[in-house]
Amino acid sequence: MSRKNNEIDMTQGPIFKHMLVMSLAVMATGIFQQFFNTADLLIVGQFGEKGGIASVGACSSLINLMINLFIGLSAGSGIVIARHYGARNDKEASRCVHTAITLSFVAGIILAIVAWFASEPLLKLLDTPTEDGILAGAVTYMKIYFLGMPFVLLFNFCSSILRAVGDTKRTFSYIMQAGVINVILNLIFVIVFKLNVAGVALATIISQCYCAIRCILCFLRYDGILKLFPKKLRMYKSSLKDIAKLGIPSGIQSSLFSFSNVFIQSSINALGPAAVSGAAAAQNIEMYQFFPADGVNNALLSYTSQNYGARKPERIKKAAFIATGMILTSSISMGILIIAFSKLLLSFYNVVDPVEVSFGIERIMIVSSFQFLGGLMNMTATLLRGVFKPIPAMVFSIAGICIFRLLWISTVFVHHKTMTSLFLSYPISWFISFLAQGIMFIYVYNKYIKKMKNEQTISA
Repeated sequence: MSRKNNEIDMTQGPIFKHMLVMSLAVMATGIFQQFFNTADLLIVGQFGEKGGIASVGACSSLINLMINLFIGLSAGSGIVIARHYGARNDKEASRCVHTAITLSFVAGIILAIVAWFASEPLLKLLDTPTEDGILAGAVTYMKIYFLGMPFVLLFNFCSSILRAVGDTKRTFSYIMQAGVINVILNLIFVIVFKLNVAGVALATIISQCYCAIRCILCFLRYDGILKLFPKKLRMYKSSLKDIAKLGIPSGIQSSLFSFSNVFIQSSINALGPAAVSGAAAAQNIEMYQFFPADGVNNALLSYTSQNYGARKPERIKKAAFIATGMILTSSISMGILIIAFSKLLLSFYNVVDPVEVSFGIERIMIVSSFQFLGGLMNMTATLLRGVFKPIPAMVFSIAGICIFRLLWISTVFVHHKTMTSLFLSYPISWFISFLAQGIMFIYVYNKYIKKMKNEQTISA
């Protein structure tokens, strides 16, 4: 099939231009997705009951833990499709599309059932505070959120599929529309119907459902390798195997990453309700610094996978250098702005109590100052996944992030129970993982170059 105008063939043409265009689109999409959560916190903080922000914030790490394995599978499907796209293998790409969409909906149903029954016990296990109705609100938020999980995962898989062929415009458009729907519903549910935390959860899920439906309609009408044929919806064995091979290590990595953050959240809970509220608002603010680098890394993943399929390693090397510069520039500049206006930004979330503010600023000062290391760490993991080496990225992340943070909490934090001592574990773990993954990628890349040269010599 011929390539479409909305797709980006990254195996040829200017590298920086392709990277920039796709990075900006993915970054904007991520920011609008984050706007869902920001709208939840802002509206429930301004118009909801006391403890609303803490209830929503207390769920974030646990929600990420439960869905990240499947988000990893969505990334795996994108890598496989991008590789087939770069290799001009349209038949296998199409089979992978149908497998991924089927998998996402089935996984979403299973996850919704599990989360409905597990939410309250898990939140209690994390010592979620009961003051101001925080625990009760968190349970309500999680149960409602996970009822919409089939559509949440469906949209994430569809987004990954579109990014694989460089098509980011559609996802961005759907997220913009859904963002408007989310804000309007938040205001109606919280202010008019007084639904508080339940209202913001409903608004978020309805918005995500809208995005998923728009994506499916797009695939049904698509004129190209992504065209969806309802009769072909099934899990093809070869496609499922490829997705699992790449997606499960990425999912395990993300899940264990979130697992360590669950312990971080538990440690925050131990500092009291003011710490939970301040940290929840700070984390939401920090995400806007994270998304520019995340946009670059998502573009780099598609770029690397396409060129790996097309057997053009030199383009991968050049893209890695370009991505490094883009990540450093965006992360450092955003970090300076967030730190400079941290108190003002926290006030938007109705975090004005001096104790809550101090906790929020403590977290921002550490995380935002070193967020660029997190971006670089994700970049080296992205490069490894893009050249079909997800297991080393998983192993180094488990050691550098998960194990290190758990050791830090059980040693340093136990003796110095402050927000600063807790979050110092972030930049240190980021640097350790970045260094290990970077060295591994250089080794893999050089080995790949040597293999290609040997093959060229034999064929000659």
